[in-house]
Amino acid sequence: MSAAEFSRPVPLTGDLVSLEPLSPGHVEDLRLVVAEDDLWRTWYTRIPAPDGVGEEVERRLEEQAAGAMAPWALRRLDTGAVCGLTTYMNLDPANRRLEIGSTWLAPSAQGTGVNPEAKLLLLARAFGELDCVAVEFRTHWHNHQSRAAIARLGAKQDGVLRQHALWHDGTRRDTVVFSILDSEWPAVRSGLRHRLDRRRPA
Repeated sequence: MSAAEFSRPVPLTGDLVSLEPLSPGHVEDLRLVVAEDDLWRTWYTRIPAPDGVGEEVERRLEEQAAGAMAPWALRRLDTGAVCGLTTYMNLDPANRRLEIGSTWLAPSAQGTGVNPEAKLLLLARAFGELDCVAVEFRTHWHNHQSRAAIARLGAKQDGVLRQHALWHDGTRRDTVVFSILDSEWPAVRSGLRHRLDRRRPA
């Protein structure tokens, strides 16, 4: 699979969320997302303040143009509201690997099924269309909510990169690395579908 295909954010749609290729037209909605409950102040994430969202969207689009990232905006289908961002990053088409990360999700969208369905759509493309052998997830050691959410997807923890990054507040980030292998994908897919089916009315 070509590098260009790995960095192409095709539209993806489920029952709860649609993933739209990121564009400058999403900036105003994303400013509302990061402002919700002061999401941008979460110290262990890299989420810009509302006035920095435009610059962050521009950065992601530049990364996409360089073949280094595939960015999407997340839109809830029940309300029609943009509720976050996500990406394919650390693209490695030669070794058929990528990372799903750099994700923001509005507090009001958390616990709604949006996140697991978005991950299901992204994983289905990675394993089914891009023929990946592994998909990674990385998060800050102190982001316990993210670590638990990644584990619930069915990803396994590979390890911890100690003092992996110098953080924006002067601390040092320990990065927890998870992955899902292509051989594990059928069981992970079944687990995610079961979780989502339980949310649907009979």
